[in-house]
Amino acid sequence: GGGGAGYSGGGGGAGGYLTSNLTLAHDAYTITVGAGAAASVIAGHGQRGTDSTFSTVTSNGGGGGGSYQYSAITGTYGSGGGGGGHDTTAQSGSTGTPLQGFDGGYGLAQCGGGGGGAGVSGNAGGNGATDGDGGNGLTSSITGSDVTRGGGGGGGSYGSANDTIPGTGGGGEGGYGDSPYIGGSAGAANTGSGGGGCSGSNSASRGGAGGSGVVIIQYAVY
Repeated sequence: GGGGAGYSGGGGGAGGYLTSNLTLAHDAYTITVGAGAAASVIAGHGQRGTDSTFSTVTSNGGGGGGSYQYSAITGTYGSGGGGGGHDTTAQSGSTGTPLQGFDGGYGLAQCGGGGGGAGVSGNAGGNGATDGDGGNGLTSSITGSDVTRGGGGGGGSYGSANDTIPGTGGGGEGGYGDSPYIGGSAGAANTGSGGGGCSGSNSASRGGAGGSGVVIIQYAVY
């Protein structure tokens, strides 16, 4: 998953959520499980998560959130990161890849947009109860029980009591308030979820790291 940004930061987007059917020869294959993005620097943009790959299938890493007064950095992501908060002008979230994830929400009113999730886009920033919330993930029972993965991170909200909610499936919670500033929490490991945005800018407050991905293989035994 992508990382949340610092200072009214947008939430990180979830890594790409893919299911594929493959016919493979009896051989050895390399599996790469993407790492989540590192926590942001102070008041910095969130970073991109890394891709997960198996054979011909690539799930794109999640997009990082944008910092205060900045849109999220554009790129090729599973789900997009949320835009940074701004007093008056909406700051765009980045775009997710179709069939892998959804877009990040725009940032506004000193509240970062929520990161896109595997199941739905992140919410736009603002002062309402659901503003800046991360997009929800998707549920799968491939491991034998229902598990939800791929949640977007909540946006960071400066000077506001708007406690943004991360997307279901392991997204990181956004920090809110200015006394003291609150850093974003990390996305859950092995869910590909995005990290939460940070509320303000000081040495102790940063956007949350993205969660690492997972590759699950189901095969028939004859």
